[in-house]
Amino acid sequence: MTFVACRECQQEVSQIARKCPHCRAPNPGRADWQGTGREWKSSTTIWGYPLVHIAYGRNPQGKLRVAKGVIAIGQFAIGLIAIAQFGVGFLFGFGQFMLALSAFAQVAVTPTIGIGQLATGYIALGQIALGYYALGYYALGIYGWGVNHRDIEALTFFAHFLPFLRAPE
Repeated sequence: MTFVACRECQQEVSQIARKCPHCRAPNPGRADWQGTGREWKSSTTIWGYPLVHIAYGRNPQGKLRVAKGVIAIGQFAIGLIAIAQFGVGFLFGFGQFMLALSAFAQVAVTPTIGIGQLATGYIALGQIALGYYALGYYALGIYGWGVNHRDIEALTFFAHFLPFLRAPE
């Protein structure tokens, strides 16, 4: 086993150690360690934010990389448009858990249009839909269409957007 100096505290550590036993630095045997994952930012910026920011993994200090840009893509993302596992989209979000103006996600929390397994919004479509107009297996809303609530106003509203709901002529 080869021993080297930890790049952070200069104490002797194994070259293959995952953490320094003295200072807890990750991968202390590597002279230049950039963390896990990747990060890329476009050179074009709008209001000081990159047009596109892609980030995932952890930085050299072990903290999560968060994509922050006009278009933010990553495991965690914040942007005008967010594409992420967990994200905040000020305009639109797409991913697993989204808090956005409008969203398409497994869990879509939005004040306007939410589409997902659990969806909220003025217009909500999902397995569990919570909204003013709600369409889903469980539809909870002023006008809802699901197994628990069948309001013809909801069906009429959604038929304008979803042609397959219209009755044949």
